[in-house]
Amino acid sequence: MKLKIEQIAKYKAMANAIRFLSADAVENAQSGHPGMPMGIAEVVTILFSRHMRFNPKDPDWPNRDRFILSAGHGSMLIYSLLYFLGYSGITKNDIINFRRLGYPTAGHPEYGEIPGIETTTGPLGQGLANGLGMAISEKKIREQLGSQIINHNTYVLAGDGCIMEGISHEMASLAGHLKLSNLIVLYDDNKISIDGPTSLTMSDLTLDRFSSQGWHVKKVNGYDFEDIDTAITEAKLEMRPSLIACETVIGYGSPSKQGRASSHGAPLGKDEIKKAKEKFGWQYKSFEIPENIESDWKSVSKRNNDLYISWKKSNSKAISEITEIHRQNLEGLTQVRQNLVNSFLKENKSHASRKSSEIIIKELIKSNLNLLGGSADLTGSNNTLSDNMQSIKPENFSGNYIHWGVREHCMAAAMNGIALHGFFIPYGGTFLVFSDYCKPSIRLSALMKQKVIYIFTHDSIGLGEDGPTHQPVEHLSALRVIPNLKVFRPCDSVETTECWELALLNKDGPSLIALSRQGLELLRSNKFDIKINYSSKGAYVIIDFNNPDISLIATGSEVSLAVKASEELFKKNVKARVISMPSMEFFQKQNKEYKQNIIQKTKNVFIEAGSSQSWNKWMKEDDIFIGLDTFGASGQGKVLFEKFKITTEEIVKKALEINHK
Repeated sequence: MKLKIEQIAKYKAMANAIRFLSADAVENAQSGHPGMPMGIAEVVTILFSRHMRFNPKDPDWPNRDRFILSAGHGSMLIYSLLYFLGYSGITKNDIINFRRLGYPTAGHPEYGEIPGIETTTGPLGQGLANGLGMAISEKKIREQLGSQIINHNTYVLAGDGCIMEGISHEMASLAGHLKLSNLIVLYDDNKISIDGPTSLTMSDLTLDRFSSQGWHVKKVNGYDFEDIDTAITEAKLEMRPSLIACETVIGYGSPSKQGRASSHGAPLGKDEIKKAKEKFGWQYKSFEIPENIESDWKSVSKRNNDLYISWKKSNSKAISEITEIHRQNLEGLTQVRQNLVNSFLKENKSHASRKSSEIIIKELIKSNLNLLGGSADLTGSNNTLSDNMQSIKPENFSGNYIHWGVREHCMAAAMNGIALHGFFIPYGGTFLVFSDYCKPSIRLSALMKQKVIYIFTHDSIGLGEDGPTHQPVEHLSALRVIPNLKVFRPCDSVETTECWELALLNKDGPSLIALSRQGLELLRSNKFDIKINYSSKGAYVIIDFNNPDISLIATGSEVSLAVKASEELFKKNVKARVISMPSMEFFQKQNKEYKQNIIQKTKNVFIEAGSSQSWNKWMKEDDIFIGLDTFGASGQGKVLFEKFKITTEEIVKKALEINHK
């Protein structure tokens, strides 16, 4: 669209307001990244002024467009935008105190600190995959409710660093395959990274790469308002995802630092800012914004008023109804758990816990829980797809299962996006050892306290012949130290059911359920009250004695070894109670008395086919750990347990040793 001269003049002033408010904040903080917001200000001015659908007075409006700043180091860009647009939770004083403790204007955008920040970004590339997840979720809920209720776009602003990251390749490939027309990436193509020109490290034909992956691509002058406007308009009409490469100059306007790495991650200096302001005719003091420019920005927020009011009047009831249905279904989860437990007890069969999980998923789907499942190309191994689920396909998003392909990192980050979008509870599967590929995204889901469920199978050397490359050893310990992450390792079908319930009811962050490849005999019996979720205590007594001599404490498949050892020890006049500890995090939350009864009542033998690291906090001086602080080996699972002395015989031996001390 041809813009009028007065429109262009207005947009220039609005862009300069972003440019210099950002530069002033970084300078005042003496830390931060001025280059990116200074360089991309014109692009975001057009995006928000003419295209973005949002309402600052209702920042959670379900049908709003999502804006993700994947290049999170440019945080002053989004803080400036949110301030100018009138979002609550951010003031001029917050801008002045950028990067200071106690203020919401952190060094990188943090979800939950300021309304309008859709996701926590900073680790480059994460925002791209978050956007993929949001776009999938939007397509799915649109299919379910109709386009008159949900029909919006997700915009991602990414830099050269985001494009370099491997996760961008994973994301772009899947987005193109799924034809996510509601995903538009604005690429800040300034050709500068921290080390200098991107030519130092890359000679990719980036637009060709995205085009080959099924994307619509367009190159624009990042300072030509009409060019930017036309490109976004075209992208909104595309039937595939779009990449708009905006050719910009980092630190645009800085006389001696624009276009150079020196403007990336350090204050420009007062003299440099002064000269930049003179260049643009910006005659205002630090943090001073003329009233007319502030007013122009505030008017942008009113652009969608009629659309918002109309949507609210016609569609808010439908959203409320589906939200209430989801809430009620979660309230009914306890009954689902009880029914499943009854079924497992009646069947009384050994199942690999991954198989138990599949049976559970089938019942959860029947209960109409808003689950959106998937696996990173290990569906048949993870048992994450039940026979009452349908796969999502490029032309049909009515299904409830995503084939992520061999893209573990992308899967985990995209699940964060699905959770953040607000309609579905995502779960995704891979082998536990490949949690290494998911770790950055798991950490972010924990940081944002998002309800994401990781189904990680083949949880020990019990997976067997695939050998040490596929056998997790240190992984449970490494995952247990992530704040807000609940790690579960159930011992049988009943505990697996309980852990699924706890994961679905967890409001404080993500959950990870570690499941076995090998069969696990049913250890829980009818003597346990099915109305009680015993795993909610984190640890509980599964075999008890009056005045026990010793306690055997284990997780997962090793609980059955402890049970057998208890039987053998009883023959030797040693009363060994058995404690299952499916979740250290839930156990940690219990009161002091309960924890002392479980851990400190007796001498203990701890058993887990993995590293001892996470057990040290529970062990007393005379306690013993039986596990694995080395890498595994290739061989049959049973043989490997024998090789590494994680056996009933070894437990009996060690128990007798400490009992006689």
